[in-house]
Amino acid sequence: MSRDLQHRLHASIETAVVVDDLPLDRRHIEALAVQLTPQVKALIAQAVADAKDDAPIQYAIVGTEVDETAGVSTTTYAQCTSRINVLVDENSPAALLAAKFRSRQPDVVATDVPSATYLGLTVRPQSLHAWAWWVHRLALDPSALTRQDNAVYGVGSVGQVAVHVCGDGVPELLTDTAAARLMGLLAEADQ
Repeated sequence: MSRDLQHRLHASIETAVVVDDLPLDRRHIEALAVQLTPQVKALIAQAVADAKDDAPIQYAIVGTEVDETAGVSTTTYAQCTSRINVLVDENSPAALLAAKFRSRQPDVVATDVPSATYLGLTVRPQSLHAWAWWVHRLALDPSALTRQDNAVYGVGSVGQVAVHVCGDGVPELLTDTAAARLMGLLAEADQ
């Protein structure tokens, strides 16, 4: 892939040089292709990862029930449970964010929407990188995260929605403290 990419990049640079009448010779073009190949590969990898973040995940609806006394509608999917207050509009920011996370992120175990601007989110990340994605996506402060039993809890936000997250199984992922610190997932005071 790298050699093929380098050749394709070389051809693109050569075309741009000719079209724009740039003062570069074959040696310059070759050097640019060799130097830019790793950066272009990284950009392609990031674009693919971003596309996967937005790829919808298909879940079958197992059942829906409304608890009249609690005022909560619960929908159970194959791998996720969604609860929403019956008084909350399904087009509210929190409900839309919950639906987006449920449909596009396989880590989501449960979503709770008690109000239009508050989302309770339970995730079960499979790796430190997955947890780092959630920390970044929800704007969580690593020094404000709390551990309790087999979960990590924190409050962040996405746009105008406050998100209370429960990272199920995250303490097991954080056992490699050096890697977690390097990724910015642990504050310096954490031991």
